[in-house]
Amino acid sequence: MQKCTKIIAACIPILSILWALQLPLLLEIEVAKTQFLSVLLGCGCTLVYLTQKNGNKLLQYFWAVVSFGAFAWIGLEYQRFQMDFPYLTTEMQILGFLSLFIIADTIRRTTGWILLSVVGVFFLYGIFGHLVPSPLTGTGSTLTEIAVYLTFDPNALLGTPLSVVATIVIVFIFFGKLLVKTGCGEFFIDLAMASMGKRRGSAAKTSIVGSALFGSISGSAVSNVVTTGVMTIPLMKRSGYSGVQAGAVEAIASTGGQLMPPIMGAAAFLMAQTLEIPYSEVVVASLLPALLYYISVFIQVDLIAARDNIISSDVKVKLVKEVLKEGWHFILPFAVLLYSMFAHNTSAELAALYGSITVIIFGSLRSYQGKRLSIKSLFSSFPETGYTVMELTMIVAGAGLVIGLLNISSGGFALTLSLVQLGDSSLTILLLISACVCMVLGMGMPTTGVYVLLAALVAPALIEAGIPALAAHMFILYFGMMSMITPPIALAAFAAATITEDKPMQTGMEAMKLGWVAYVVPLLFIFTPELLMEADLLSIILTFIIIVIAVHFISVAMVGYFAKRLKVPARLLLVCIGAVAIAPQSLINLGYLPSIVAVALGGVFLFWLAYSSKQNP
Repeated sequence: MQKCTKIIAACIPILSILWALQLPLLLEIEVAKTQFLSVLLGCGCTLVYLTQKNGNKLLQYFWAVVSFGAFAWIGLEYQRFQMDFPYLTTEMQILGFLSLFIIADTIRRTTGWILLSVVGVFFLYGIFGHLVPSPLTGTGSTLTEIAVYLTFDPNALLGTPLSVVATIVIVFIFFGKLLVKTGCGEFFIDLAMASMGKRRGSAAKTSIVGSALFGSISGSAVSNVVTTGVMTIPLMKRSGYSGVQAGAVEAIASTGGQLMPPIMGAAAFLMAQTLEIPYSEVVVASLLPALLYYISVFIQVDLIAARDNIISSDVKVKLVKEVLKEGWHFILPFAVLLYSMFAHNTSAELAALYGSITVIIFGSLRSYQGKRLSIKSLFSSFPETGYTVMELTMIVAGAGLVIGLLNISSGGFALTLSLVQLGDSSLTILLLISACVCMVLGMGMPTTGVYVLLAALVAPALIEAGIPALAAHMFILYFGMMSMITPPIALAAFAAATITEDKPMQTGMEAMKLGWVAYVVPLLFIFTPELLMEADLLSIILTFIIIVIAVHFISVAMVGYFAKRLKVPARLLLVCIGAVAIAPQSLINLGYLPSIVAVALGGVFLFWLAYSSKQNP
């Protein structure tokens, strides 16, 4: 049975790769995307049941067979079902109810009750939406109508979220698996340690750089924490950071990996698909915000090290040139990936395949720390990719159900209308409420699932209020992502706390403090298009420099140290100066003048602090 499980797991990336290569088209076989998605979803559900360790094994095997059979049948006969859709045939009703039960059960088994509860709330809304008070009144439907619609309509279960994961994300995760197999993870950590050297706070800085680099191939906050955290957290604690600080640094650094180009997280691919723009445009728009995010954290851990007299790392590190000499070949796959997407406008999935081929060639010819890609490790990458995307497949299936329920009940339109009416009175109130909705919905859910829900619920209202589409979607992506470090349910912070063996809630609160910039930058997306590179080059550069300086002022205030410990009045003054410097020009109507004056004042104040600390040590 274990061999059968591996085969099913391996089929998931194989199907995605064959679809990316457009094999049905090459063989002149007519296969609709929904047919492919149904079969792949069947493999995912089957894998869930086959990998469950607890429960009645015989019953699990039964549901594994039923799952594969049901979705394979839907895939094979999908075109006939489309013709029968208006008639709600008995066959479609049975398959509809069976599919919903299987998806609900597999979501519960892989992600727990939180996502399933969210789906359940929208399911009830789909039935009783007509009874909900205005302005959220929807249209009620029968159970039979809902079951058939959700299963067979291409805008529901087999809709965009599952499509993006099946056609693009799985190929990128396979690409990441190959990189890890060849030692790229160790290369990134070594490069981070070498680049930080023996500077103060080097252990925390290694965590930041390493997690940012590793996040570019993992795209998952929690997996990033547990992978890099086991190396960086003990290093930080030995150098003098407290357990809470070490856990918070790792959580915030790993969470930012989902924003780190070029791969980012699955949500970025969903954004490109939703906005119908090339993935490369999302990468470009994400670059400056990601740099701001990590610059802010970097400044704070450096100041904490100075304030608390934290020594440099006690680990012997290589020189940067030594690390690059041994692992230069890891740069090539990323170069191929970026060159394909930007120079040739290649689709994201094909670019990932070209990158994967590059990894296979150079990873089999060169080794790093004794790791070389063998035939065995190459073939093991297929089932491992299947196991990795199993939970993600269930998450986007659940998100597809929510989107389908919003469509059939007109709930998305009702919520958008009510939020737009709110935005007419005050855009600021709309943004603050939207930010709260993003973080509340995101609690306990992975970023991908959060983004899909928010893209259906919140983003349309922001766009209707006059906010550019890319800015609106970046806004919800950031606030949805920050649920990973925002208590009471902060998955990344809690994962780090399990490694530090310290208090999870305190770790989450400390992570929020370190990641303050991620709660501010999304608001800048709305009023400062330069941050998303939607302006002329000179404006982009000048705006970015000013915001970096403003972030430095506020980061100093957050830590409460610059050459000496700062008292509350000095910290509040720096916050005010930073706020004026970072304030969007569109709100002040005085151009860059207020920002430049604030930067000058802040610079003079920091110079005075440094001078006075020398005079009165």
